[in-house]
Amino acid sequence: MQVEIAPIDALPDGRGVLVEVGDDRIALFRTGETVHAIGDRCSHAEASLAEGDLFDREVECPRHGSPFDLETGQPGALPATTPVPVYPVTVEDGIVYLTIEGAS
Repeated sequence: MQVEIAPIDALPDGRGVLVEVGDDRIALFRTGETVHAIGDRCSHAEASLAEGDLFDREVECPRHGSPFDLETGQPGALPATTPVPVYPVTVEDGIVYLTIEGAS
């Protein structure tokens, strides 16, 4: 299922945004013209990753500091050891779309 989220220009550059689609809580991160979408909840402590700091291709959990790769969802350091889901994103005519099925 592809869901229209927002115009890309409506997303802040370099910061996370929480969106909810059905039962899915998803953290969106825009860097320039690229948008990444990962599961919002840290796999270690349930903190909102949308509230974390963005460093290159990683977001740092605001609670305990585990970094998560925006492309793979893999944690880069303890205490998190389990990846978070990654959602496919497309940008067409300036509009951001998420694909919910097939999250890896």
